[in-house]
Amino acid sequence: MPGLGANPKIFEYISLPKDRFEIHLLTWKIPVSEDESIQDYAQRMAGEIKHQNPVLLGVSFGGVLVQEIAKIIAVEKVILVSSIKSHHEFPNRLKLLQKTKGYKFFPTKVIENFEKYKKYFLGDFLRKRADLYTNYLSVNDARYLKWALYSLLHWQQENAPKNIVHIHGDNDHIFPSKHIKNFIKINDGTHAMILLRAKEISEIIISIFN
Repeated sequence: MPGLGANPKIFEYISLPKDRFEIHLLTWKIPVSEDESIQDYAQRMAGEIKHQNPVLLGVSFGGVLVQEIAKIIAVEKVILVSSIKSHHEFPNRLKLLQKTKGYKFFPTKVIENFEKYKKYFLGDFLRKRADLYTNYLSVNDARYLKWALYSLLHWQQENAPKNIVHIHGDNDHIFPSKHIKNFIKINDGTHAMILLRAKEISEIIISIFN
Protein backbone atom coordinates (compact mmCIF):
# COMPACT_ATOMS: atom_id res chain seq x y z
CA MET A 1 0.00 0.00 0.00
CA PRO A 2 1.61 3.28 -1.09
CA GLY A 3 1.81 6.41 1.03
CA LEU A 4 -0.63 9.30 1.28
CA GLY A 5 -1.53 10.47 -2.21
CA ALA A 6 0.98 8.12 -3.81
CA ASN A 7 0.37 5.58 -6.54
CA PRO A 8 1.87 2.06 -6.74
CA LYS A 9 4.73 3.32 -8.94
CA ILE A 10 6.63 4.04 -5.72
CA PHE A 11 7.33 0.28 -5.54
CA GLU A 12 8.85 0.08 -9.03
CA TYR A 13 12.41 -0.34 -7.70
CA ILE A 14 11.57 -2.98 -5.09
CA SER A 15 13.04 -6.24 -6.39
CA LEU A 16 12.12 -9.60 -4.85
CA PRO A 17 12.86 -13.11 -6.23
CA LYS A 18 9.87 -14.08 -8.37
CA ASP A 19 10.20 -17.74 -7.42
CA ARG A 20 9.52 -16.84 -3.78
CA PHE A 21 7.42 -13.68 -3.86
CA GLU A 22 4.30 -12.58 -5.73
CA ILE A 23 3.63 -8.85 -5.47
CA HIS A 24 0.12 -7.38 -5.64
CA LEU A 25 -0.24 -3.60 -5.66
CA LEU A 26 -3.07 -1.78 -3.93
CA THR A 27 -4.39 1.59 -5.05
CA TRP A 28 -6.10 4.24 -2.94
CA LYS A 29 -9.89 4.47 -3.24
CA ILE A 30 -11.83 7.70 -2.97
CA PRO A 31 -13.59 7.72 0.44
CA VAL A 32 -17.38 7.42 0.34
CA SER A 33 -17.54 10.56 2.48
CA GLU A 34 -15.18 12.88 4.35
CA ASP A 35 -16.21 11.29 7.64
CA GLU A 36 -15.75 7.65 6.57
CA SER A 37 -13.83 5.99 9.40
CA ILE A 38 -10.45 4.49 8.65
CA GLN A 39 -11.87 1.18 9.92
CA ASP A 40 -14.68 1.25 7.34
CA TYR A 41 -12.20 2.29 4.65
CA ALA A 42 -9.92 -0.61 5.61
CA GLN A 43 -12.89 -2.97 5.35
CA ARG A 44 -13.48 -1.84 1.75
CA MET A 45 -9.78 -2.16 0.94
CA ALA A 46 -9.63 -5.63 2.50
CA GLY A 47 -12.15 -6.72 -0.13
CA GLU A 48 -9.43 -6.22 -2.76
CA ILE A 49 -7.19 -8.84 -1.10
CA LYS A 50 -7.96 -12.31 -2.45
CA HIS A 51 -5.09 -14.38 -1.03
CA GLN A 52 -5.08 -16.18 2.32
CA ASN A 53 -2.66 -14.99 5.02
CA PRO A 54 -0.88 -12.38 2.90
CA VAL A 55 2.06 -10.27 3.94
CA LEU A 56 0.91 -6.65 3.99
CA LEU A 57 3.45 -3.91 3.30
CA GLY A 58 2.58 -0.25 3.70
CA VAL A 59 4.53 2.97 3.27
CA SER A 60 3.84 6.00 5.49
CA PHE A 61 0.04 6.45 5.77
CA GLY A 62 -0.26 3.22 3.79
CA GLY A 63 1.45 1.57 6.77
CA VAL A 64 -1.29 2.89 9.04
CA LEU A 65 -3.92 1.48 6.71
CA VAL A 66 -2.40 -2.01 6.45
CA GLN A 67 -2.38 -2.21 10.24
CA GLU A 68 -6.11 -1.54 10.18
CA ILE A 69 -6.60 -4.16 7.44
CA ALA A 70 -4.66 -6.67 9.57
CA LYS A 71 -7.36 -6.26 12.26
CA ILE A 72 -9.94 -7.49 9.74
CA ILE A 73 -8.22 -10.36 7.89
CA ALA A 74 -5.64 -12.94 8.94
CA VAL A 75 -2.17 -11.99 7.77
CA GLU A 76 1.21 -13.68 7.95
CA LYS A 77 3.07 -10.46 8.69
CA VAL A 78 2.83 -6.68 8.43
CA ILE A 79 5.82 -4.71 7.14
CA LEU A 80 5.97 -0.94 7.61
CA VAL A 81 8.28 1.38 5.71
CA SER A 82 8.65 5.03 6.83
CA SER A 83 5.52 4.77 8.95
CA ILE A 84 4.31 4.64 12.57
CA LYS A 85 2.92 1.90 14.81
CA SER A 86 0.83 4.03 17.18
CA HIS A 87 -0.17 7.64 17.77
CA HIS A 88 2.62 7.81 20.36
CA GLU A 89 5.13 7.86 17.48
CA PHE A 90 3.75 11.10 16.04
CA PRO A 91 6.20 14.05 16.18
CA ASN A 92 5.06 17.08 18.15
CA ARG A 93 4.41 19.21 15.07
CA LEU A 94 1.85 16.71 13.77
CA LYS A 95 0.23 16.55 17.19
CA LEU A 96 0.02 20.35 17.08
CA LEU A 97 -1.58 20.20 13.61
CA GLN A 98 -4.18 17.84 15.02
CA LYS A 99 -4.94 19.96 18.10
CA THR A 100 -5.08 23.28 16.24
CA LYS A 101 -6.89 21.77 13.24
CA GLY A 102 -4.21 23.31 11.06
CA TYR A 103 -4.68 20.48 8.55
CA LYS A 104 -7.88 22.23 7.42
CA PHE A 105 -5.71 24.85 5.71
CA PHE A 106 -3.89 22.30 3.56
CA PRO A 107 -4.17 23.54 -0.07
CA THR A 108 -6.12 20.55 -1.41
CA LYS A 109 -7.46 22.56 -4.37
CA VAL A 110 -3.92 23.46 -5.45
CA ILE A 111 -2.87 19.82 -5.24
CA GLU A 112 -5.99 18.71 -7.09
CA ASN A 113 -5.15 21.12 -9.93
CA PHE A 114 -1.39 20.68 -9.71
CA GLU A 115 -0.87 20.46 -13.47
CA LYS A 116 -2.17 24.02 -13.84
CA TYR A 117 0.39 25.32 -11.34
CA LYS A 118 3.44 23.42 -12.62
CA LYS A 119 4.11 26.01 -15.31
CA TYR A 120 4.84 28.59 -12.61
CA PHE A 121 7.68 26.53 -11.11
CA LEU A 122 10.97 28.28 -11.82
CA GLY A 123 14.36 26.57 -12.00
CA ASP A 124 15.42 23.02 -12.82
CA PHE A 125 15.24 21.85 -9.20
CA LEU A 126 11.60 22.85 -8.73
CA ARG A 127 10.63 21.51 -12.14
CA LYS A 128 12.23 18.15 -11.37
CA ARG A 129 10.43 18.05 -8.01
CA ALA A 130 7.17 18.86 -9.78
CA ASP A 131 7.77 16.05 -12.28
CA LEU A 132 8.47 13.62 -9.42
CA TYR A 133 5.27 14.69 -7.73
CA THR A 134 3.28 14.18 -10.92
CA ASN A 135 4.82 10.75 -11.46
CA TYR A 136 4.45 9.30 -7.97
CA LEU A 137 1.83 11.39 -6.13
CA SER A 138 -1.08 11.26 -8.51
CA VAL A 139 -3.97 10.64 -6.09
CA ASN A 140 -4.95 14.28 -5.83
CA ASP A 141 -8.72 14.20 -5.36
CA ALA A 142 -9.58 16.87 -2.76
CA ARG A 143 -12.03 14.57 -0.95
CA TYR A 144 -9.38 11.90 -0.58
CA LEU A 145 -6.71 14.36 0.60
CA LYS A 146 -8.97 15.87 3.27
CA TRP A 147 -10.03 12.43 4.44
CA ALA A 148 -6.47 11.06 4.47
CA LEU A 149 -5.02 14.00 6.43
CA TYR A 150 -7.81 13.83 8.99
CA SER A 151 -7.58 10.03 9.32
CA LEU A 152 -3.81 10.08 9.77
CA LEU A 153 -3.76 12.87 12.34
CA HIS A 154 -6.64 11.37 14.34
CA TRP A 155 -5.37 7.77 14.31
CA GLN A 156 -5.56 6.55 17.90
CA GLN A 157 -3.85 3.15 17.91
CA GLU A 158 -2.24 2.69 21.32
CA ASN A 159 0.05 -0.30 20.82
CA ALA A 160 1.87 -1.91 17.93
CA PRO A 161 0.25 -5.15 16.73
CA LYS A 162 2.10 -8.44 16.92
CA ASN A 163 3.98 -9.91 13.98
CA ILE A 164 5.05 -6.53 12.63
CA VAL A 165 8.37 -5.43 11.11
CA HIS A 166 9.18 -1.73 10.88
CA ILE A 167 11.84 -0.42 8.46
CA HIS A 168 12.67 3.23 9.05
CA GLY A 169 15.28 5.78 8.02
CA ASP A 170 17.17 7.81 10.60
CA ASN A 171 16.81 10.93 8.41
CA ASP A 172 13.02 10.80 8.06
CA HIS A 173 11.69 14.36 8.51
CA ILE A 174 7.99 13.38 8.47
CA PHE A 175 8.21 10.72 11.18
CA PRO A 176 11.58 11.38 12.88
CA SER A 177 13.24 8.20 14.10
CA LYS A 178 13.73 9.61 17.62
CA HIS A 179 10.01 9.02 18.17
CA ILE A 180 10.03 5.50 16.68
CA LYS A 181 10.58 2.34 18.70
CA ASN A 182 11.69 -1.14 17.62
CA PHE A 183 12.64 -0.64 14.00
CA ILE A 184 15.23 -1.77 11.46
CA LYS A 185 17.32 1.32 10.75
CA ILE A 186 18.45 2.47 7.34
CA ASN A 187 21.27 4.95 7.78
CA ASP A 188 20.52 8.33 6.17
CA GLY A 189 17.19 6.96 4.97
CA THR A 190 14.60 9.65 4.27
CA HIS A 191 10.81 9.51 4.05
CA ALA A 192 11.24 8.84 0.30
CA MET A 193 13.58 5.89 0.78
CA ILE A 194 11.13 3.42 -0.79
CA LEU A 195 12.38 5.02 -4.04
CA LEU A 196 15.89 6.09 -3.11
CA ARG A 197 16.97 3.05 -1.06
CA ALA A 198 14.86 0.34 -2.70
CA LYS A 199 17.75 -2.14 -3.00
CA GLU A 200 18.43 -2.09 0.75
CA ILE A 201 14.74 -2.32 1.58
CA SER A 202 14.37 -5.26 -0.83
CA GLU A 203 17.30 -7.03 0.86
CA ILE A 204 15.76 -6.50 4.29
CA ILE A 205 12.40 -7.88 3.14
CA ILE A 206 14.09 -10.96 1.71
CA SER A 207 16.10 -11.47 4.91
CA ILE A 208 12.91 -11.34 7.01
CA PHE A 209 11.67 -14.49 5.27
CA ASN A 210 14.97 -16.34 5.25
